[in-house]
Amino acid sequence: MTSETIGPVAVGTELPSISFGPVSRTMLALYAGASGDHNPIHIDIDMAREAGMPDVFAHGMLSYGVLARVASNWTGPDRLRSFSAKFVSMTQVHERVTCSGSVVERFEENGEARIRIAMEARTDEGRVTLSGEALVAI
Repeated sequence: MTSETIGPVAVGTELPSISFGPVSRTMLALYAGASGDHNPIHIDIDMAREAGMPDVFAHGMLSYGVLARVASNWTGPDRLRSFSAKFVSMTQVHERVTCSGSVVERFEENGEARIRIAMEARTDEGRVTLSGEALVAI
């Protein structure tokens, strides 16, 4: 769906999900370079182990960015009014993540029809890594 085609949307509407992974060390190194987040706990297994972790793990903002795309791809970025998410658990190396959303409320704010979308990132094993919401103009 794009900003030109979005029309009446019912509570319960599921947005098309986006999956990524499995997360690899190469993916994390490339993300570190692209994002500027070179925290060694994400790319250096020795540093991760010194911090008490069994291995490196994904940057939280990697999943956050994909989760935000679920809403903005569906409506177009011009209709996205806000997006927020809470980090719930870490995404480990080798995990695959699916980001999804569903419409949970229709309302009006500042004279504009809007919807609230419940969002989450979940591993293939069912563990939620991010939980959030988007507000979108319709």
